[in-house]
Formats: sequence, structure tokens, C-alpha cells
Amino acid sequence: MSSIEVKNVVKIFGDDEQKALKLLKEGNTKEDVLEKTGMTVGVNNVSFKIKDNEIFVIMGLSGSGKSTLLRCINKLIKPTSGAIIIDDKDITKLDKKELRELRRKKFGMVFQSFSLFPFKTVLENTQFGLELLDLEKEDMEERAKESLEKVGLEGWEDKYPDELSGGMQQRVGLARALCIDPDILLMDEPFSALDPLIKKDMQDLLLEIYDDLDKTIIFITHDLDEALRLGDNIAIMKDGEIVQIGTSEEILTNSKNDYVEEFVKNVNRAQVLSAKDIMVRALELAYEVDGPNTARYKMNKNGISSIFVVGKKRELKGLVTIEDVTRILEEGETDLSTVLKQTTTVGPDTPLNEIFEDISKMDTPLPVVEDGYLRGIIVKATVLANLS
Repeated sequence: MSSIEVKNVVKIFGDDEQKALKLLKEGNTKEDVLEKTGMTVGVNNVSFKIKDNEIFVIMGLSGSGKSTLLRCINKLIKPTSGAIIIDDKDITKLDKKELRELRRKKFGMVFQSFSLFPFKTVLENTQFGLELLDLEKEDMEERAKESLEKVGLEGWEDKYPDELSGGMQQRVGLARALCIDPDILLMDEPFSALDPLIKKDMQDLLLEIYDDLDKTIIFITHDLDEALRLGDNIAIMKDGEIVQIGTSEEILTNSKNDYVEEFVKNVNRAQVLSAKDIMVRALELAYEVDGPNTARYKMNKNGISSIFVVGKKRELKGLVTIEDVTRILEEGETDLSTVLKQTTTVGPDTPLNEIFEDISKMDTPLPVVEDGYLRGIIVKATVLANLS
């Protein structure tokens, strides 16, 4: 794994970058620099940190500087100024040999264009990057086949690119990047050329294999829904600058300016939010050692008509209602388990749009459960509030 820190990075395109840089430091805008010098500011004083094993999404409209920034991170484009720290080493200061070695070991790239060799088979395209590592042919083929299996292309090794759909070709591109086992995966709008359904399939695939990758991913997109779906953190760019960095929830609920607000106003929140984003803490819980009198007292005290029953470590056992508890007390019953009901549960990462049907059918809150333990509950009012 690798941590990344980008510090005050500027990239200017033109004949006299230092002249334009001086103008920026004097407070001139990107437009001012273009008018006075004819030079273009691609990235303007960008700083952020990316944690190990994080999907960090950089998004913005065309011309915002996101792809230029990505290429600065592995120095395919040399920054005009600033530092890029990877594992405590500033790669802007590396010589060509050191940089080549770093790229070979640290970085894998997946581009919007599939960039496959038409005259090579799927297996040969996948193992292409390994040819620089001086491995035996058998080792290269084994690693390439493992990567193809990860992306669902087992059995397609001998096919050629023109025999594959666009989605399958992009899977080959992803397999090729994974094959060299990089610490950092750079993905430049890799799914934007795909049809919507295939695009969603590729997003699902990336999320599916992400937990097993143990890698840091920097993902470029102009699609906010894609950014919100994939990103642990999201940086929104405009005119070469980052205007906001935050989690999906922070971007949606706390837009820093009109530009970000305009981006998020038409987002389908039901597709973006998940159970953990809207769950709340239960007002009160009953424990499996409690009797019906205790359960009824807790419900009456909190003004609730049902209560979840848990074990000592909050393992969910079920739910009891005030009506059932009152009935067994009248019957002289002392065992709460006789009216314990099982209920539908959801996991913390269940999308909100998959919760609607469950919550609409229930007269009780919906429990959010992870590994058998109660993490929170969802009530109808919470769902409606978050959608608004």
C-alpha cells in the first residue's frame, strides 16, 4: 500500500512557465495569465492527501484539470512547481532512472480508451506490462490468467480484441493494470465510453474486487453519480483548482459554493446514500435477560410501540411489541422470548433505493445489522428526511 500527498502542485503549459507562475503567485487568475502570456494554467496550487487503500475520486467538467493532475501524480506530466510525496519520497526530484523504476513498481494505469494491441490475444495484452519485469514466460502467463479471472474473463485468453465487447475490452485493460500488482492504480475516466448498463457493471466489478486488491486507487470522472458511488473521498475541480474535498455525504449535504451546489442538485440521493448514512441510534434496547415488565417499562418511558432485543454484545435477537408484551403479562407469562419476533434486516452498505420496499411494508423500524450485531435502526421519517 502507498500513501500519497500532493502539495501546492501547479502545472502551466507554455514557453515560459516561471513567468506565468510568478503571475499566479501575485494573485492573477487563470484567465489573467492566459491573457497576459498566452500560457494555460492546467493545475493551480492543488494540495490533498490520499490514505492507504482508499478510492480517491477526482471529478470535474472537461477542461477542469483533472486528467492533467492525474498525470502529474506519476510525473507523466512534470509539474511546474510543488511536491508529490509517495511513501515519504518526493517524486518530482527523482531522475529518469529512479522515476522509471518507481512507475514500474508503484503504478498501474487504466485509460478511457482501451489501448489494446489488436494483433495480440487477450492473454498477450494482459501480460504486456510484465514483459518489462524479466519474468519467465510461464510466470507471466500464470499472473495474467489470475488477473483475467479476477475481472471475469477466464476462458477468453485466446480471443482477440475485435472479438470482445467494449465492456470486455475494458476488463482486459483493468486486468493488464492489475497484472503487474501495482500499489497505486490510476484510472482516467475508464468507464466513460461504455454504455450505461455496462458502465454500472464495471463499477460493480471494481467495487467487488477492491476489497481484495489492497491498493490505493485514484479515479478520474466527470460523472457525479459515479464519483459518489465509488469514492471514499471526492475532490471536485474547476479551472485547475480543487473547490471541495469530502465524502459523498459531505459533498451532498454541505456544498461549499454555487459551483458544487449546481453539481449535486439533480443527484438521485436514493442511489447514493446507504443504510449507514441514514440509520440512527435506537432510543432504547431490551436485553435477552430482561423480562416483559422491563421491556414494557422501557417502551412506555420512551414512547415507542416496539423494541429490539439484543444479547450482551448487541447481537440482534429479534423484536417485541407493546401489544404482545402486555398480553403475556396479563396471562402471567414471564419469558420474553415467547413473543420474540424475527424481522427483516439490512446491512450498513445497502443502498437506500433497495430499502424502500422493506421499510414501506413494516410498522416497526428496520434494523441495520453487521455480522449479526445491531448497528442502528432506520425509521420511515429518516428516509423521507434524507431524500429531501
